[in-house]
Amino acid sequence: MVGSGMHAQRGDPLVVGRVIGDVVDPFVRRVALRVGYASRDVANGCELRPSAIADPPRVEVGGPDMRTFYTLLGRQTVYAPGWRQNFSTRDFAELYNLGLPVAAVYFNCQRETGTGGRRM
Repeated sequence: MVGSGMHAQRGDPLVVGRVIGDVVDPFVRRVALRVGYASRDVANGCELRPSAIADPPRVEVGGPDMRTFYTLLGRQTVYAPGWRQNFSTRDFAELYNLGLPVAAVYFNCQRETGTGGRRM
């Protein structure tokens, strides 16, 4: 499992949600990453409504070592006009020489009145 420091396995939410494979290459988690909105922590694959994410997220990366910097990438898969539909995290990382990810988290956002589930 990514969380245990080994490569992701089939049951890992990042693999099931196709984050590893479609969005980023397989990697070994090297730092802790916590994302939360208001009082709720985001777990990989959880479902949130737009009203729950109206305010900026609270993000905690790594530990107390203030000498290490991280680049956070957000990816929106709803195709908005312009370049977003062609955005590639792999190309971005290569362009800026970022290397493999050290942690990842994802969630699905549904319409306020919608019913959950990713459509395949």
